[in-house]
Amino acid sequence: MTGTDTIKQQAAGAGSAGAGQAKAALQVFVGGACYGAMATTYKLAYAAGFTSAQVVASQAWFGCLFFVLAALAGRALGHHWQRVGWKLAFRLMGLGALTCLTSILYCYAMSVLPAPVALTLLFQFTWLGLVWQTVMTRRPPRPLQVVSALVIVFGTVFASGVYKTGIAGYDPVALLCALGAAVSCSLFVTLSGRVKAPCSSEQRGVIVCMGSVVMSLTVCPDYVVSGVLAQGILPFAVIAGFFGLFCPVLLFGVGSPHLPAGLSTVMAAAELPAGLLIAMIVLGEPLGVVEWLGVAIILAGVCLAQAPSLLGGREARRAAAGQAVS
Repeated sequence: MTGTDTIKQQAAGAGSAGAGQAKAALQVFVGGACYGAMATTYKLAYAAGFTSAQVVASQAWFGCLFFVLAALAGRALGHHWQRVGWKLAFRLMGLGALTCLTSILYCYAMSVLPAPVALTLLFQFTWLGLVWQTVMTRRPPRPLQVVSALVIVFGTVFASGVYKTGIAGYDPVALLCALGAAVSCSLFVTLSGRVKAPCSSEQRGVIVCMGSVVMSLTVCPDYVVSGVLAQGILPFAVIAGFFGLFCPVLLFGVGSPHLPAGLSTVMAAAELPAGLLIAMIVLGEPLGVVEWLGVAIILAGVCLAQAPSLLGGREARRAAAGQAVS
């Protein structure tokens, strides 16, 4: 093999690595954006007379149902189910318990606090992911990751409208629940990339969601027999299960393993811009100039976090191409 061929292979490898990370970042970004549908869904469900516990249970049960249907469809297409050991199964179910815990805490906070306050506290998960990354890898995050997380948190203050109200004077238990949701959410996104399973994404999702269903029993043990489905919660259950559990678990499970833990939580910050846009379209909630500025700042922070990998891959390809020419 000639030196030129080797250089071409290096350039191709750098390009494929950069494209792979960009694809993974997009998957996590879309997974975060799916969460954006939840705030509006919660508000509509509360207005229809349903409790936060019923909404949480709906999200868990229907998210699991979607994965079961996806796994059965894969089985019908000839995909084989793999054997998963008990230890790995418990770890995957722990992921499901974490994301359900996030919903429990966040739903309660949303039912007590103004939405901007709950959203702003939840969004602390963007920098908490960097903390978990530091603890798990024993290496500090890159300065640009820290800057991008701070930019996102700064933009959240304006995009959510909390700059108008502040967070003083509200129920301290609800405030702690919102912060707890940020902690559990950051752990879920971080660990999604570290708990790997030798099976299909659909089979993995079923096991994860089983953990979510078990956790939901702590707040709504009689969900199945309560008759709540006959009372009209079905539309909210379908939306919550699909956008609040099925899509995020699937996309985070696919994309997070290819990203640093801190970067995964930063990319998941798509939740707030998506949530504000959905609330504007569905609920007719207006967004002022300051709120749109906050959205722009959040998106700028997300782009800033991705800059090193994208530019690094481009520079590697240019350098390899230059060596080939010389």
